[in-house]
Amino acid sequence: MKMTFRWFGENSDSVSLSQIRQIPGMTGLMGFLDYKAAGEVWTEEEIERYMAPIGKAGLECEVIESVNVHEDIKMGLPARDEYIENYKTTIRNLAKSGVKVIVYNFMPVFDWLRTDLARVIEEDGSNSLYFDEKDLGAMGPLEIVKKTAENCNGFSLPGWEPERLAELEKTLKQYEGMTGDDLRENYKYFLNAVIPVCEETGIRMACHPDDPAWPIFGLPRIAHSQEDFDKIVKLYDSPANGVCLCTGSLGSEPGNDIPSIIRHFGEMDRLPCLHVRNIKHLGYRHFREASHLSSDGDLDMYAIMKAVYDTCPDVYIRPDHGRMIWNEVGRPGYGLYDRALGATYLNGLWEAIEKSENNK
Repeated sequence: MKMTFRWFGENSDSVSLSQIRQIPGMTGLMGFLDYKAAGEVWTEEEIERYMAPIGKAGLECEVIESVNVHEDIKMGLPARDEYIENYKTTIRNLAKSGVKVIVYNFMPVFDWLRTDLARVIEEDGSNSLYFDEKDLGAMGPLEIVKKTAENCNGFSLPGWEPERLAELEKTLKQYEGMTGDDLRENYKYFLNAVIPVCEETGIRMACHPDDPAWPIFGLPRIAHSQEDFDKIVKLYDSPANGVCLCTGSLGSEPGNDIPSIIRHFGEMDRLPCLHVRNIKHLGYRHFREASHLSSDGDLDMYAIMKAVYDTCPDVYIRPDHGRMIWNEVGRPGYGLYDRALGATYLNGLWEAIEKSENNK
């Protein structure tokens, strides 16, 4: 297991590489060029500029996140072939810099959605990302986009790039009438084109689940259960076609047994990386994000880490969204302190599991 940390770059992150380097057990980063619009080529020069300070800090970056899939690919529009060629070029360029895994998603329009980016937790005064589906009806798509942009503390948010959302009304209209099966067919077309390039370069694709784990605003969503991901890995049968199992995204649906899903795909060798976080269910399609401590939420972190240890011990892991604690101001979900605590907690669980297994 390699413990990593998401980092947005020197000019776009409130957290420095020197701070990340001081987190016990931290080996590297899950990186991201947050200024790149979906469909653009990530050039060798841009990737090298991002990677250079990481190496100097004594860290590695073998996982890249959010190489976003252009909406024309998801909708199956004529321009998709051009954007797929760009994606293939980006894969080859990332491979030249030592990248082993690319995390992406196939969610229409919204990569993830929350109705509050800083909901105060009464028990301790911290704040965290929060979702209540009842609030969506009152706001609608355009209002939720505006509210999200206004409450991000001046930082960009992954999946909420202004350029991509500028034509939101038009894009939503284009998705009208599309079914899950239609979206899966367009997904298969994409995988048929990019997975051979991944096999050629040694990169593994890792699809991130829908977040939250159900349809939003009538859009088709096809990645929020074990059954969904079974269909995805069968679209192109290759170890390069994998899953980024996000415990919080799938865990937003109480019916998803996260440790069981990890074991299922871990035994298939389809889990190159995981995002591990905890959430607290507050009602039907209503939750907030919690500290990583099992007792603070509704996910069993020990069972999750034990499933990883048993079935995919060489996986890349990062502590996912943290609360804002100790008066920190930063990108919602991506502050330093709570994610550092989360990494330490997960490493502690790993050490306990490892020693317990070795003493049997």
